[in-house]
Amino acid sequence: MRRMRVPMVNLRPVLEATEPSYRARLEELFTRLHFVLGEQVAGFEQEFAEALGARFAIGVGTGTAAIELCLREAGCGAGREVLTSALTAPFTGLAVLAAGCRPRFADVDEETLLMDPEDAANRASRKTAALIPVHLYGQPCGMSRWRKLASELEAVLIQDACQAHGALHRGKPLADFSHYVAYSFYPTKNLGCLGDGGAILTNSKTRAAHLRMLRDGGRRGDQVSWVPAINSRLDEMHACYLRAFLPHLKEWNAWRREIAGVYDEALAGCEGARPLRQTAETVNHLYVVRAARRDKLREHLSRKGVGTAIHYPVPLHLMPAFRDCGLKRGDLPRAEKACRQILSLPLWPYMEKDQALFVAEQIRAFYG
Repeated sequence: MRRMRVPMVNLRPVLEATEPSYRARLEELFTRLHFVLGEQVAGFEQEFAEALGARFAIGVGTGTAAIELCLREAGCGAGREVLTSALTAPFTGLAVLAAGCRPRFADVDEETLLMDPEDAANRASRKTAALIPVHLYGQPCGMSRWRKLASELEAVLIQDACQAHGALHRGKPLADFSHYVAYSFYPTKNLGCLGDGGAILTNSKTRAAHLRMLRDGGRRGDQVSWVPAINSRLDEMHACYLRAFLPHLKEWNAWRREIAGVYDEALAGCEGARPLRQTAETVNHLYVVRAARRDKLREHLSRKGVGTAIHYPVPLHLMPAFRDCGLKRGDLPRAEKACRQILSLPLWPYMEKDQALFVAEQIRAFYG
Protein backbone atom coordinates (compact mmCIF):
# COMPACT_ATOMS: atom_id res chain seq x y z
CA MET A 1 0.00 0.00 0.00
CA ARG A 2 1.33 3.46 -0.87
CA ARG A 3 2.62 5.80 1.83
CA MET A 4 2.38 9.58 2.07
CA ARG A 5 3.17 11.96 4.92
CA VAL A 6 0.13 14.10 5.72
CA PRO A 7 0.46 16.30 8.82
CA MET A 8 -2.58 17.47 10.75
CA VAL A 9 -1.80 21.08 9.75
CA ASN A 10 0.85 22.65 7.51
CA LEU A 11 1.30 26.42 7.88
CA ARG A 12 4.25 26.74 5.51
CA PRO A 13 2.18 27.29 2.32
CA VAL A 14 0.28 30.14 4.00
CA LEU A 15 3.52 31.84 5.05
CA GLU A 16 5.06 31.41 1.61
CA ALA A 17 2.00 32.87 -0.14
CA THR A 18 1.96 36.00 2.03
CA GLU A 19 5.65 36.61 2.70
CA PRO A 20 6.04 39.85 0.66
CA SER A 21 3.05 41.41 2.43
CA TYR A 22 3.94 40.57 6.03
CA ARG A 23 7.59 41.51 5.48
CA ALA A 24 6.48 44.94 4.28
CA ARG A 25 4.29 45.33 7.39
CA LEU A 26 7.15 44.27 9.64
CA GLU A 27 9.44 46.79 7.98
CA GLU A 28 6.89 49.53 8.75
CA LEU A 29 6.74 48.35 12.34
CA PHE A 30 10.49 48.46 12.86
CA THR A 31 10.70 51.83 11.17
CA ARG A 32 8.17 53.39 13.55
CA LEU A 33 9.21 51.34 16.64
CA HIS A 34 5.67 51.53 18.06
CA PHE A 35 5.19 48.01 19.44
CA VAL A 36 1.99 48.20 21.54
CA LEU A 37 -1.41 49.49 20.31
CA GLY A 38 0.11 51.25 17.34
CA GLU A 39 -0.64 51.68 13.67
CA GLN A 40 -0.65 47.97 12.77
CA VAL A 41 -3.28 47.00 15.35
CA ALA A 42 -5.42 50.04 14.48
CA GLY A 43 -5.20 49.19 10.78
CA PHE A 44 -6.04 45.54 11.35
CA GLU A 45 -9.01 46.37 13.57
CA GLN A 46 -10.54 48.50 10.84
CA GLU A 47 -9.85 45.94 8.12
CA PHE A 48 -11.10 42.99 10.19
CA ALA A 49 -14.35 44.75 11.06
CA GLU A 50 -14.97 45.67 7.42
CA ALA A 51 -14.14 42.16 6.18
CA LEU A 52 -16.54 40.48 8.62
CA GLY A 53 -19.37 43.00 8.34
CA ALA A 54 -19.14 44.73 11.72
CA ARG A 55 -18.71 48.38 12.71
CA PHE A 56 -15.94 47.87 15.26
CA ALA A 57 -13.17 45.40 16.10
CA ILE A 58 -11.14 45.39 19.31
CA GLY A 59 -7.86 43.48 19.18
CA VAL A 60 -6.97 41.56 22.36
CA GLY A 61 -4.36 39.10 23.58
CA THR A 62 -6.25 35.81 23.14
CA GLY A 63 -9.63 34.37 22.24
CA THR A 64 -10.03 33.50 25.92
CA ALA A 65 -9.56 37.15 26.86
CA ALA A 66 -12.04 38.15 24.16
CA ILE A 67 -14.79 36.11 25.84
CA GLU A 68 -13.77 37.28 29.31
CA LEU A 69 -13.85 40.93 28.21
CA CYS A 70 -17.29 40.51 26.67
CA LEU A 71 -18.60 39.18 29.97
CA ARG A 72 -16.94 42.01 31.90
CA GLU A 73 -18.27 44.68 29.56
CA ALA A 74 -21.77 43.23 29.86
CA GLY A 75 -21.58 43.40 33.64
CA CYS A 76 -21.52 39.63 34.16
CA GLY A 77 -19.45 38.78 37.19
CA ALA A 78 -19.55 38.18 40.95
CA GLY A 79 -20.86 34.62 40.72
CA ARG A 80 -23.33 35.14 37.86
CA GLU A 81 -24.08 31.94 35.93
CA VAL A 82 -23.07 31.56 32.28
CA LEU A 83 -24.37 28.72 30.11
CA THR A 84 -22.24 27.33 27.31
CA SER A 85 -21.49 24.09 25.46
CA ALA A 86 -19.92 21.08 27.14
CA LEU A 87 -18.15 20.25 23.88
CA THR A 88 -15.64 22.97 23.09
CA ALA A 89 -12.11 24.00 24.00
CA PRO A 90 -11.68 24.40 27.77
CA PHE A 91 -10.74 28.05 27.20
CA THR A 92 -14.41 28.93 26.73
CA GLY A 93 -15.14 27.78 30.26
CA LEU A 94 -11.90 29.24 31.62
CA ALA A 95 -12.91 32.64 30.25
CA VAL A 96 -16.12 32.39 32.25
CA LEU A 97 -14.13 31.66 35.40
CA ALA A 98 -11.69 34.49 34.66
CA ALA A 99 -14.61 36.93 34.51
CA GLY A 100 -15.68 35.83 37.98
CA CYS A 101 -18.72 33.95 36.70
CA ARG A 102 -19.93 30.39 37.30
CA PRO A 103 -19.87 28.14 34.21
CA ARG A 104 -22.84 25.92 33.47
CA PHE A 105 -23.00 23.48 30.57
CA ALA A 106 -25.58 22.14 28.13
CA ASP A 107 -25.57 19.06 25.90
CA VAL A 108 -25.03 19.08 22.13
CA ASP A 109 -27.00 18.19 19.04
CA GLU A 110 -26.39 14.59 17.99
CA GLU A 111 -25.66 15.39 14.33
CA THR A 112 -23.78 18.72 14.39
CA LEU A 113 -22.31 18.66 17.94
CA LEU A 114 -23.33 22.31 18.35
CA MET A 115 -24.89 23.26 21.69
CA ASP A 116 -28.52 22.15 21.71
CA PRO A 117 -30.78 25.19 22.33
CA GLU A 118 -33.59 23.00 23.68
CA ASP A 119 -31.33 21.39 26.25
CA ALA A 120 -29.91 24.81 27.11
CA ALA A 121 -33.41 26.20 27.62
CA ASN A 122 -34.21 23.35 30.01
CA ARG A 123 -31.03 23.98 32.03
CA ALA A 124 -31.27 27.76 32.12
CA SER A 125 -32.77 29.59 35.09
CA ARG A 126 -33.28 33.07 36.47
CA LYS A 127 -29.64 32.91 37.55
CA THR A 128 -28.46 32.61 33.93
CA ALA A 129 -26.80 35.92 33.12
CA ALA A 130 -25.28 35.01 29.75
CA LEU A 131 -25.42 32.46 26.95
CA ILE A 132 -22.33 31.55 24.93
CA PRO A 133 -23.16 29.42 21.88
CA VAL A 134 -20.01 28.09 20.22
CA HIS A 135 -19.63 28.01 16.43
CA LEU A 136 -17.79 24.71 16.73
CA TYR A 137 -15.43 23.54 13.97
CA GLY A 138 -16.43 26.54 11.85
CA GLN A 139 -20.13 25.62 11.77
CA PRO A 140 -22.35 28.60 12.68
CA CYS A 141 -25.07 28.02 15.26
CA GLY A 142 -28.71 28.85 14.55
CA MET A 143 -28.52 32.37 15.96
CA SER A 144 -32.21 33.22 15.60
CA ARG A 145 -33.07 30.57 18.18
CA TRP A 146 -30.27 31.68 20.52
CA ARG A 147 -31.28 35.31 20.25
CA LYS A 148 -34.86 34.39 21.15
CA LEU A 149 -33.74 32.35 24.15
CA ALA A 150 -31.46 35.13 25.37
CA SER A 151 -34.36 37.57 25.13
CA GLU A 152 -36.66 35.25 27.08
CA LEU A 153 -34.06 34.86 29.83
CA GLU A 154 -33.03 38.54 29.73
CA ALA A 155 -29.50 37.19 29.35
CA VAL A 156 -26.47 38.54 27.49
CA LEU A 157 -25.71 36.73 24.21
CA ILE A 158 -22.02 36.26 23.42
CA GLN A 159 -20.92 34.30 20.36
CA ASP A 160 -17.78 32.18 20.62
CA ALA A 161 -16.62 32.42 17.00
CA CYS A 162 -13.04 31.45 17.78
CA GLN A 163 -13.28 28.73 15.10
CA ALA A 164 -15.53 30.55 12.64
CA HIS A 165 -13.64 33.37 10.93
CA GLY A 166 -15.65 34.51 7.93
CA ALA A 167 -18.74 32.44 8.72
CA LEU A 168 -22.20 33.88 8.05
CA HIS A 169 -25.63 32.88 9.34
CA ARG A 170 -28.43 33.01 6.78
CA GLY A 171 -26.18 35.21 4.68
CA LYS A 172 -25.73 37.81 7.42
CA PRO A 173 -22.61 38.70 9.44
CA LEU A 174 -22.46 37.15 12.91
CA ALA A 175 -22.24 40.63 14.47
CA ASP A 176 -25.84 41.23 13.34
CA PHE A 177 -27.10 38.70 15.88
CA SER A 178 -25.54 39.87 19.15
CA HIS A 179 -23.55 42.72 20.66
CA TYR A 180 -20.48 40.51 21.14
CA VAL A 181 -18.62 38.12 18.83
CA ALA A 182 -15.32 36.72 20.13
CA TYR A 183 -12.49 35.46 17.90
CA SER A 184 -9.16 33.72 18.44
CA PHE A 185 -6.13 34.10 16.18
CA TYR A 186 -4.31 30.98 17.35
CA PRO A 187 -1.97 29.96 14.48
CA THR A 188 -4.07 27.05 13.19
CA LYS A 189 -7.35 29.00 12.97
CA ASN A 190 -8.86 30.02 9.62
CA LEU A 191 -7.29 33.40 10.32
CA GLY A 192 -4.34 33.03 12.65
CA CYS A 193 -1.28 34.94 13.74
CA LEU A 194 2.08 33.43 14.75
CA GLY A 195 1.25 33.17 18.42
CA ASP A 196 -1.72 34.07 20.59
CA GLY A 197 -4.17 36.78 19.63
CA GLY A 198 -7.86 37.56 19.59
CA ALA A 199 -10.53 40.13 18.79
CA ILE A 200 -14.08 41.17 19.58
CA LEU A 201 -16.55 42.40 16.98
CA THR A 202 -19.47 44.65 17.89
CA ASN A 203 -21.77 47.14 16.19
CA SER A 204 -22.02 49.31 19.31
CA LYS A 205 -19.76 52.37 19.50
CA THR A 206 -20.26 52.65 23.26
CA ARG A 207 -19.42 49.01 23.90
CA ALA A 208 -16.37 49.20 21.63
CA ALA A 209 -15.01 52.17 23.58
CA HIS A 210 -15.58 50.40 26.89
CA LEU A 211 -13.93 47.20 25.63
CA ARG A 212 -10.87 49.21 24.56
CA MET A 213 -10.61 50.50 28.14
CA LEU A 214 -11.06 47.06 29.65
CA ARG A 215 -8.31 45.48 27.53
CA ASP A 216 -5.84 48.23 28.53
CA GLY A 217 -6.02 48.23 32.31
CA GLY A 218 -9.10 50.44 32.44
CA ARG A 219 -7.16 53.42 31.10
CA ARG A 220 -8.30 56.20 28.79
CA GLY A 221 -4.98 56.84 27.09
CA ASP A 222 -3.47 57.97 30.40
CA GLN A 223 -1.83 56.24 33.36
CA VAL A 224 -4.99 56.03 35.48
CA SER A 225 -7.12 52.88 35.84
CA TRP A 226 -10.66 54.24 35.84
CA VAL A 227 -12.39 50.85 36.13
CA PRO A 228 -11.33 47.32 37.15
CA ALA A 229 -9.86 45.77 34.01
CA ILE A 230 -7.18 43.48 32.60
CA ASN A 231 -4.09 43.75 30.41
CA SER A 232 -4.80 41.94 27.14
CA ARG A 233 -3.83 43.73 23.94
CA LEU A 234 -3.24 42.38 20.46
CA ASP A 235 0.48 42.60 19.69
CA GLU A 236 1.64 44.90 16.89
CA MET A 237 3.82 42.19 15.38
CA HIS A 238 0.92 39.76 15.22
CA ALA A 239 -1.15 42.47 13.54
CA CYS A 240 1.47 42.62 10.77
CA TYR A 241 0.84 38.97 9.94
CA LEU A 242 -2.92 39.25 10.35
CA ARG A 243 -3.08 42.17 7.91
CA ALA A 244 -1.15 40.08 5.39
CA PHE A 245 -3.37 37.03 5.90
CA LEU A 246 -6.79 38.70 6.06
CA PRO A 247 -7.13 39.45 2.30
CA HIS A 248 -6.78 35.69 1.67
CA LEU A 249 -9.42 34.57 4.18
CA LYS A 250 -12.20 33.98 1.65
CA GLU A 251 -9.82 32.11 -0.67
CA TRP A 252 -8.53 29.97 2.19
CA ASN A 253 -12.04 29.20 3.44
CA ALA A 254 -13.01 28.15 -0.08
CA TRP A 255 -9.95 25.87 -0.18
CA ARG A 256 -10.99 24.31 3.13
CA ARG A 257 -14.49 23.80 1.76
CA GLU A 258 -13.12 22.06 -1.33
CA ILE A 259 -10.96 19.66 0.69
CA ALA A 260 -13.91 18.97 3.00
CA GLY A 261 -15.91 18.08 -0.11
CA VAL A 262 -13.20 15.61 -1.13
CA TYR A 263 -13.45 13.95 2.28
CA ASP A 264 -17.26 13.91 2.08
CA GLU A 265 -17.21 12.09 -1.23
CA ALA A 266 -14.34 9.74 -0.42
CA LEU A 267 -15.85 8.69 2.94
CA ALA A 268 -19.45 8.41 1.75
CA GLY A 269 -20.89 5.10 2.91
CA CYS A 270 -17.94 4.31 5.18
CA GLU A 271 -19.63 2.68 8.14
CA GLY A 272 -16.73 3.15 10.53
CA ALA A 273 -16.13 6.89 10.10
CA ARG A 274 -19.14 9.17 9.77
CA PRO A 275 -18.59 12.89 8.97
CA LEU A 276 -20.57 15.44 10.97
CA ARG A 277 -23.57 17.04 9.33
CA GLN A 278 -22.73 20.55 8.14
CA THR A 279 -24.54 23.42 6.46
CA ALA A 280 -23.39 25.30 3.38
CA GLU A 281 -22.28 28.21 5.60
CA THR A 282 -19.61 26.31 7.50
CA VAL A 283 -16.06 27.61 7.07
CA ASN A 284 -14.54 24.18 7.86
CA HIS A 285 -12.07 25.13 10.55
CA LEU A 286 -11.81 21.39 11.22
CA TYR A 287 -12.99 18.29 9.43
CA VAL A 288 -14.32 15.93 12.08
CA VAL A 289 -15.63 12.38 11.83
CA ARG A 290 -17.23 10.14 14.42
CA ALA A 291 -15.15 7.00 14.33
CA ALA A 292 -15.69 3.50 15.65
CA ARG A 293 -12.59 2.29 17.50
CA ARG A 294 -11.33 5.85 17.29
CA ASP A 295 -8.04 5.35 19.15
CA LYS A 296 -7.11 2.28 17.10
CA LEU A 297 -7.90 4.17 13.89
CA ARG A 298 -5.69 7.01 15.03
CA GLU A 299 -2.80 4.61 15.68
CA HIS A 300 -3.30 3.08 12.22
CA LEU A 301 -3.25 6.49 10.54
CA SER A 302 -0.14 7.51 12.44
CA ARG A 303 1.69 4.41 11.18
CA LYS A 304 0.75 5.46 7.64
CA GLY A 305 2.15 8.96 8.15
CA VAL A 306 -1.18 10.72 8.75
CA GLY A 307 -1.50 13.22 11.59
CA THR A 308 -4.80 13.57 13.44
CA ALA A 309 -6.14 15.31 16.55
CA ILE A 310 -9.08 15.09 18.94
CA HIS A 311 -11.19 18.21 19.46
CA TYR A 312 -12.01 17.44 22.27
CA PRO A 313 -11.30 14.28 24.33
CA VAL A 314 -13.12 15.33 27.54
CA PRO A 315 -16.35 17.35 27.84
CA LEU A 316 -15.98 20.44 30.00
CA HIS A 317 -18.36 19.30 32.74
CA LEU A 318 -16.03 16.35 33.46
CA MET A 319 -12.83 18.41 33.63
CA PRO A 320 -11.42 19.02 37.14
CA ALA A 321 -11.32 22.78 36.52
CA PHE A 322 -15.14 22.82 36.32
CA ARG A 323 -15.97 20.32 39.07
CA ASP A 324 -18.28 22.89 40.66
CA CYS A 325 -20.57 23.08 37.63
CA GLY A 326 -23.15 20.81 39.24
CA LEU A 327 -22.95 17.98 36.70
CA LYS A 328 -21.53 14.47 36.82
CA ARG A 329 -20.71 11.71 34.34
CA GLY A 330 -23.85 10.67 32.49
CA ASP A 331 -25.61 14.03 32.80
CA LEU A 332 -24.73 15.16 29.26
CA PRO A 333 -24.73 11.84 27.36
CA ARG A 334 -24.46 13.17 23.81
CA ALA A 335 -21.38 15.28 24.50
CA GLU A 336 -19.80 12.45 26.49
CA LYS A 337 -20.41 9.92 23.72
CA ALA A 338 -19.08 12.29 21.06
CA CYS A 339 -15.84 12.84 22.97
CA ARG A 340 -15.18 9.10 22.77
CA GLN A 341 -15.65 9.05 18.99
CA ILE A 342 -14.59 12.32 17.35
CA LEU A 343 -11.43 12.55 15.28
CA SER A 344 -10.12 15.58 13.37
CA LEU A 345 -8.54 14.84 9.99
CA PRO A 346 -5.82 16.89 8.22
CA LEU A 347 -7.06 20.16 6.73
CA TRP A 348 -5.36 23.42 5.78
CA PRO A 349 -5.29 25.96 2.91
CA TYR A 350 -3.35 24.70 -0.12
CA MET A 351 -3.68 21.09 0.99
CA GLU A 352 -3.61 18.80 -2.05
CA LYS A 353 -6.65 16.75 -2.96
CA ASP A 354 -4.42 13.68 -3.27
CA GLN A 355 -3.51 14.07 0.38
CA ALA A 356 -7.15 14.05 1.45
CA LEU A 357 -7.85 11.05 -0.81
CA PHE A 358 -4.89 9.22 0.75
CA VAL A 359 -6.24 9.86 4.25
CA ALA A 360 -9.68 8.58 3.25
CA GLU A 361 -8.07 5.55 1.59
CA GLN A 362 -6.29 4.67 4.84
CA ILE A 363 -9.51 5.05 6.83
CA ARG A 364 -11.38 2.75 4.47
CA ALA A 365 -8.52 0.23 4.64
CA PHE A 366 -8.69 0.22 8.44
CA TYR A 367 -12.38 -0.66 8.39
CA GLY A 368 -11.85 -3.34 5.74
